[in-house]
Amino acid sequence: MRALITGITGQDGSYLAEFLLRKGYEVHGLIRRSSNFNTQRIDHLLTSNNVYQNKVHLHFADLTDGSRIVSLLLKILPSEVYNLGAQSHVKVSFDEPEYTGLTTGLGVTRILEAIRITQIPAKFYQASSSEMFGSVVPPQTETTYMHPRSPYAISKLYGYWMTKNYREAYNLFAVNGILFNHESPRRGETFVTRKITKAAANIYLGQQKKLVLGNLEATRDWGFAPEYVEAMWLMLQQETPRDFVIATGIGTTVREFLDYSFGCLNLNWENYIMYDSKYERPTEVNSLIGDAELAKKFLSWKPRIMVKELASLMVNADIKLLQNKDLKISDANLNYWN
Repeated sequence: MRALITGITGQDGSYLAEFLLRKGYEVHGLIRRSSNFNTQRIDHLLTSNNVYQNKVHLHFADLTDGSRIVSLLLKILPSEVYNLGAQSHVKVSFDEPEYTGLTTGLGVTRILEAIRITQIPAKFYQASSSEMFGSVVPPQTETTYMHPRSPYAISKLYGYWMTKNYREAYNLFAVNGILFNHESPRRGETFVTRKITKAAANIYLGQQKKLVLGNLEATRDWGFAPEYVEAMWLMLQQETPRDFVIATGIGTTVREFLDYSFGCLNLNWENYIMYDSKYERPTEVNSLIGDAELAKKFLSWKPRIMVKELASLMVNADIKLLQNKDLKISDANLNYWN
């Protein structure tokens, strides 16, 4: 089996690459050409002493370049394509709405059209997002009405419908994984969960005094990223393409996540948190909580690591990273796959 992953250098892409390699796949990943190295999350897969080194191949490409995607598909001939690439930060999408649309939205169309044109029998996975539900009251399922509240969510909704359309119009095996928030030690430091766990670790070690945040009452359904990439793979192993919600079903406020993160270090977060309105979104999404009953039924998937354990896991990983400057972010997740 041969898989192509866009966004391989991100949190999900790195875990998915590891998961597929352990399944015996040859893994190809798209990376953007840059003057700076941005492969920290997958460097351990590329080292000369790694057993998978010769099964990982990186290709320079961009989701804004449809012709390059076509040529790569013809070169790689993948059996599965996972589109995880995007401008994925909700707050940033308000500042960069056009670029978010070009990558997060139209990038999906470029891949689907490339699969259609080349007629490669590849199964396609689209990383859809719970943000598409927006202001709709939870719990949210595969049939819930969607009311996106950010350029990011709107772009994701466009990609969601294009995936469904290509499935129905051209009989492609194309599915949407509607993933609710999923975190890990590899989460980017601008995302609220990682911002909190890293700050808790810094404060515990005496390297930081305060953390500035926005809305503490926003409620999210937080799961563990490695478990969610397993669900991506399971979706492409089905006989019939179908969209699935992947979630824990448990809602947690940012305030509660602070409790869990600082609490595991016996710290009172209220002594360290400051508020700044600049971290608020122009249009807020109050509560996202998923119902993954369909995934449990058809994929036999269910979450194992829940939010309190997740917060502790991330805090401990951040402490390790801060104490050992030579430790890579890819090594700081307690060796989950083993």
